[in-house]
Amino acid sequence: MKRFRITSATSIVLIMLCIMYFITYLDRVNVSTAAAGFGKEFHLSNTEVGLVFSAFAYPYLVFQIIGGWVSDRFGAKRTLIFCGALWALATLLTGFAGGLASLLAARVLLGLGEGATFPAATAAMSRWVAKEKRGFAQGITHAAARIGNAVAPGAIVLVMATYGWRESFYICGAISLVWVLVWCFTFTEHPKDHRRITQDELDMLPQPKPKAANVPWKALFKRMMPVTIVYFCYGWTLWLFLSWIPQYFLHSYHLDLKKSAIFASAVFFAGVIGDTLGGVVTDRIFERTGNLRRARSVMVSVCMLLTLVSLVPLMFTHNLYLSMTCLAAGFFFAEMTIGPMWAIPMDIAPEYSGTASGMMNTGSALAAIISPVLSGFLIDRFGSWELPFVGSMLLMALGVVLAFRMQPESRFALGAADNTRPAPGLGVKP
Repeated sequence: MKRFRITSATSIVLIMLCIMYFITYLDRVNVSTAAAGFGKEFHLSNTEVGLVFSAFAYPYLVFQIIGGWVSDRFGAKRTLIFCGALWALATLLTGFAGGLASLLAARVLLGLGEGATFPAATAAMSRWVAKEKRGFAQGITHAAARIGNAVAPGAIVLVMATYGWRESFYICGAISLVWVLVWCFTFTEHPKDHRRITQDELDMLPQPKPKAANVPWKALFKRMMPVTIVYFCYGWTLWLFLSWIPQYFLHSYHLDLKKSAIFASAVFFAGVIGDTLGGVVTDRIFERTGNLRRARSVMVSVCMLLTLVSLVPLMFTHNLYLSMTCLAAGFFFAEMTIGPMWAIPMDIAPEYSGTASGMMNTGSALAAIISPVLSGFLIDRFGSWELPFVGSMLLMALGVVLAFRMQPESRFALGAADNTRPAPGLGVKP
């Protein structure tokens, strides 16, 4: 069928977004592997390395909501061109760092550049992806991000072994600049303006809506708060994994850099599968039942519970392969929540999807500030590389309960203070 052609306009846009997600995570997690190089060169403690990891998250947190509003107001194309150029520059500057202060400055600039990327991408998807494919689109793009996680350890180790840790950032920065140039020529804000779009594709996509009025900040923030808290619970585990898994295998099991990269990549590849499968499953549940509560809230709750259960054996054993299996299973189930979670802002507030998704992602951004630093402190203080996972298990337990407060079946009403009734057709399949 024509609508599945890889050269179709909708496919090209989705592929470009997948590449962007891949690059942004390659650029933000390459530091966790390169830490073995700059940490030694600059004589940094684990707590200081944790600060380098988390420095990215401060402006990232601030610019989630601002970036979401900017993308809703000025469009995803211009937002991502500006952001892409900024994060590429930040990545290049990381390679020129001369110590802790300049590393922190470069990471702050990276967070500033990447702060609006995912909300802007969600705003683009709200126009370029059919409603029944939202879970898949969010799942496959985040799967591309996890491929970035999985590729980064091996790729960065290879570059470090051949050239040095600085060169790994130069290469990643150059890749980012290439993406920005291609994005300029392959994306249009509105599908009808794309030179390759067909009428069949336009018929599948959401009907164009006039630009949303001023954002009802207070009401939307209140509506998205349960979603944000649940995403914080998920984000704590995400940033613990992204920041410390390569170092975990390197130090807890005294592996060399290459072997630790292999084990870290195995864990991250499990997330690739989880992201993709989660997007497919949430769409399939919605297609069969027509019930957004089951497709989003129940699925997220179940996956968080399975994440918790997967991590429990880490507290009672110290076996390399069993630990890798538990971590891979935990990351797999945690990433299965991504498809339904990122579809929820589009379900709840499609007219403000960039702003709403930015509000949700502040939860993960806040976790990105706290989780790496606290984890590094616990490792320094108690000498245990397993202890940080206790926090993940506790927050996953909280997420299991709070997932039912998200109410994706309840559409945010324009101009209303709040809306607790499901929109027609969004609750139970007729």
